Amino acid sequence: MRHRCRSHFLLMLFSFGTMALLRAVFSSLLLSPAVFALVQELDDTFKDSRMDDVWLVDFYAPWCGYCKKLEPIWQEVGAELTRSGSPVRVGKMDATAYSGMASEFGVRGYPTIKLLKGEMAYNYKGARTKDDIIEFANRVAGPAVRSLPSRQMFEHVLKRHSVLFLYVGGESPLKEKYIEVASELIVYTYFFSSSEDVLPESVTLNELPSVVVFKDGSYFTYDEYEDGSLSSWVNRERFQSYLPIDGFTLYELGETGKLVAIAVTDDKDSTEQSSRLKGLIQRVATEHRDQFSRDFQFGHMDGNDYINSLIMGEVSVPSIIILNTSNEQYFLPAEPVEDLQHLLQFFSSVLDGSAPAYGGDGFFQRIKRVAYDARSTIMSVFRSSPLLGCFLFGLPLGVISLMCYGICTAESDDTADDAELMKRDGFTDEEEEEAEEEEQRRLTGTTEDTGDEDEDGEKTKQKSPSDKKAD
Repeated sequence: MRHRCRSHFLLMLFSFGTMALLRAVFSSLLLSPAVFALVQELDDTFKDSRMDDVWLVDFYAPWCGYCKKLEPIWQEVGAELTRSGSPVRVGKMDATAYSGMASEFGVRGYPTIKLLKGEMAYNYKGARTKDDIIEFANRVAGPAVRSLPSRQMFEHVLKRHSVLFLYVGGESPLKEKYIEVASELIVYTYFFSSSEDVLPESVTLNELPSVVVFKDGSYFTYDEYEDGSLSSWVNRERFQSYLPIDGFTLYELGETGKLVAIAVTDDKDSTEQSSRLKGLIQRVATEHRDQFSRDFQFGHMDGNDYINSLIMGEVSVPSIIILNTSNEQYFLPAEPVEDLQHLLQFFSSVLDGSAPAYGGDGFFQRIKRVAYDARSTIMSVFRSSPLLGCFLFGLPLGVISLMCYGICTAESDDTADDAELMKRDGFTDEEEEEAEEEEQRRLTGTTEDTGDEDEDGEKTKQKSPSDKKAD
């Protein structure tokens, strides 16, 4: 019995030791250069070899704080794509060391994420999280238009995507145009194609082929005569009619060309007024889609901090505001919104131009923006670290003050030195003035006769003070 217990104890020790050894080996592998090699450091030879693969590249600058923040996320992206067997290779390039190549790819800021696929270079504009970047890479690396062979597959895809674009029908000029638009806008959303029998019975199409968008629990068909170009229509319809909005989403909504109608609320301290304004905007988005969906995107934003910085003013909470992100104008209702009819009148007045527009991107607004950003930066520094703020802004002011004081005192000292030197040479104030007048007359050649005429009518010159002393 004692021997069996001792054997069991030794077996447990061996098991724990083995597990610890495996854990140590696994940790060393995670930290080894081989793992970090999943993200390849690129140089100028990349231009010749990139056509062989699909590349996801981070163009960074060594001094960029945002780039440093992205670095661990980028390592996770490389590891995840490699582990999942994705054909996408992950790399990064110092855009400051290889500025010529970065310019060829259109890099304007840091960090810039691009997926390079053949001759195409797709910009990533989403949130800088691992899941969002991986989803973008897998979407863009695949075919522009994905086929849905069955109704079961269609229903599965419909559950996964809040907005779904679908081409229904066979070969046609519309399908060629659809593939072209999908290749251009795949950075934003997925594109699918299917036959008519894949659709559920609740979906009826007036003609084939057709392009349909499924969103908001319904579907809408593209009409070339009413909706304009297919590319513009897809760009306008790639968002849900009503959605939560933050600073990043607002930037993306601006690329659709629509005005953005926002209910500014406080989700942490929701009031009846906040809920009522959100409900009114949702009703406009759904019940009056035909009237306003072409020109407006609807949503709500938690808090007014971002809006205040955008308009360089202050918006009350809760309230309604309409933003034109293309020219930085905004519109506010003249009176508090009480009901749906009042809100509809406000939207109509914005469209017909009768509502006053504030802000804009004119010359004076740009100057105001520079001053506002400078003030905001200074205030944020002082709020976060008062001592650092005093050092950063107090030290330059102190140096400038000392320089000004030195300049002023230097001028006064020079004047005093000149006066002292003249007194030392025996000049009085009157003699100095007479010497200056004599010198002026000599230089101009217009010396005046200052003596009195004698009895013979001859003029005698006035003697100088030195001559008088000699007499």
